[in-house]
Parts: sequence; structure tokens; C-alpha cells
Amino acid sequence: MNFDLSQDQKLLVDTAAAFAKRESPIARLRSMREDPVGYSRGVWKQMGELGWLGILLPESLGGFGGGFQDAALILEKLGTTLVPEPYVASVILAGSTILALGTDEQRARWLQPLAAGDVTLALAYAERESRFNPAAIATVAQKSGAAYRLSGEKVFVLNGHAADALVVSARTSGSRGDRDGVSAFVLDAKTPGLSVRSIKTMDGHHAAMITLQDVEADASRLLGPAGGAGGALERAVDLGAAAACAEGVGIMQTVLAMTRDYLCTREQFGVKIGTFQALQHRCVDMFIETELARSASMWASIKADDADDVERKTAISAAKVQLATSGKFVTQQAIQLHGGIGVTDEHDVGLYFKRMHVLNTLFGDEEYHLTRFASLPSFRAGIDAIP
Repeated sequence: MNFDLSQDQKLLVDTAAAFAKRESPIARLRSMREDPVGYSRGVWKQMGELGWLGILLPESLGGFGGGFQDAALILEKLGTTLVPEPYVASVILAGSTILALGTDEQRARWLQPLAAGDVTLALAYAERESRFNPAAIATVAQKSGAAYRLSGEKVFVLNGHAADALVVSARTSGSRGDRDGVSAFVLDAKTPGLSVRSIKTMDGHHAAMITLQDVEADASRLLGPAGGAGGALERAVDLGAAAACAEGVGIMQTVLAMTRDYLCTREQFGVKIGTFQALQHRCVDMFIETELARSASMWASIKADDADDVERKTAISAAKVQLATSGKFVTQQAIQLHGGIGVTDEHDVGLYFKRMHVLNTLFGDEEYHLTRFASLPSFRAGIDAIP
């Protein structure tokens, strides 16, 4: 298989890297941590003008018609400076769900403004004690004439505090944990009965705790057939996991470069500490772990669009586990090698460290993906083949 980037992809990478350095250096995230929104609508609009927000959308919706691998290339570069705009929440999570389930009219209504950078979206699927399973929900949608009434609670909704519209999952039939019976609705942020409580996350970003109290949603708000959204939501969360891996690779590459530069400038006993062989070995270990995570992420981004659920889940779970191992190692080593200044809030390495820990938890932590990987037929077949 040829892993070389096409000319268009190389141009995309160069453009994303230049954009991140010019429009959103790491100091920008630091300055926006106390902002109630946490990102800029102006920068979001620029990303729309560059075509990034429609990267997964067909040209008929104002999109680029690309695949997930193209989005992963953008995310990797956005991770290098911790760009705070809600790319994953809007494009990867909510956007892919509407694209998968929506009618032509629904897609045009919500995805065309997204591609243009005029709106942001959010996917409200996680609930207390759901353990990363989008089907483990207690939120209900009861039929009321031609409409539905939604009641329940959603937790840690990425961009839920500032989204113009939210894709909300609710159970229209079945029991908690059943893949069948889960439906998805698109609700305006100011819909009566929908309350949003903004929270800060440890990485300097924002999210929301959302409560729905008899929220009325007419038939035009239902995505796909009633009870048939389980598969699309599961895939959206998988795409989120693959996106976290891509962003994590960008973080690891940046932290490795920061650490190498620090070792080459910091002096102790009159010499550069980068000349100490023990520290060189630790830097090499950081490089190896970065490349391991990069390879796994690359394979996950290729398999993210695979029609075979097993192939997709296998690659993404493997990449997420590798991110948990390598990402933690690289960012922890960076803190150690920076010495006392590495543990202060004034140094940027701590911001990357915190973001990596959030990425390792989003869309399934190490334990969840190890368990899922071990339960997949591809793994079981390999075990059974051992003499």
C-alpha cells in the first residue's frame, strides 16, 4: 500500500501548518482560557473559507468531497498549537452524524452553513455511567402526536456551551444499552426546555452539561428513521477517537521538538544538558513512541472510512491504545526533562500535557479500547490460530 501523500494532501498539510502558526499560536489558547466561548468565530470563518469545515462533505453541500484521512491531516497540524476551535465537535461528530442520517433537506439546512463557517455544532450523546457507549442512554423521546418530547441529561458535551445547534441522542424504544431504538434529533441551542451549563475542562477548553425537560422536537428534527441512529452514532464516536489520535500525534511531535530544543540550550555544570547520554536516550525513546503513535494513527485514519465495522474498530481501538501509551510517555518525559519549569503553568509544555490527558479519555480510554479490541472477531481469530 502506498502511504505517500498526494500533491493536494501535501498542500493541505502545508496550509494547515502555516495557518496554525500564524492565526493560532499556543499563546492564543493561553489567552482565551478565561473567555466564555473559548474560541473565535472569526477564525472559524477563516477555516470555512479554506474548505476545512466541509472536508468530509460532498461538493453539492459546499464541501470538498474528501475522506477522513484529509481531516486527520488537518487535525494533526491543529494539534501542534492547540487550536481551540471546535473542529472535532462540529465537523467530525455532529457533521458526520447529520451527513449519515439526514435527508437532503436536513443536510442542506445544517451542513451548508457549517461548511461556510457560519455555525458551529455539537453532538450530545454521553450520559452519566455510559462508559463511552452511545447506546447506554436514559434520555427518552416520547411520541406526542407528530412530534417528540425529549427529557434527560447529557454530560461533557464538546462545544455544547456555544453551539448553534446540537445533535441529541434519545431512546425511542428498547432498553438502555440496546443499539436499536436510539434516535437522533437536531435541536437549536435556544429551544425551550433545553438548558446549558458551561464548564471548563482541564485542558483550557470548554464543554457543557445539558438538561432536557420536555423539549419538543417536530418530525423535521428527527434524523433518519426513529430508532435507527445507533450505528451512525457509534461510527461518529469512532471518528472522534481517530481524530483524537491524529491531534495527539501533532502534540507529541511538538512536545518532542520543544524538549530537544530545550536540551540543546539549557546548561548545567557549564555544558549543554543535551550532551548527557542518559538524556539523549530518553529523547530517542520519545521519538520512537511518537513514531509508533503516528503509524497507528495513520492506519486508523485510513480505516475510518471502511465499510467493514470490524476493520474500522480494530484499527481505531489499536490507535487509541497506542496513543494512551505513547502520548502519556512523551508528555510525561517532556515535563521531566524540562525540570522545575516544566511543572509551572507559565511553560507551554504543561498545556500540551493536559490536552494529551484529555484526548486519552475522550471517546474511550485505554481500558475501554483494550477490552473492545480483545472482543473483536479479528483478534479472536488470531488467538484461536495460535497452536
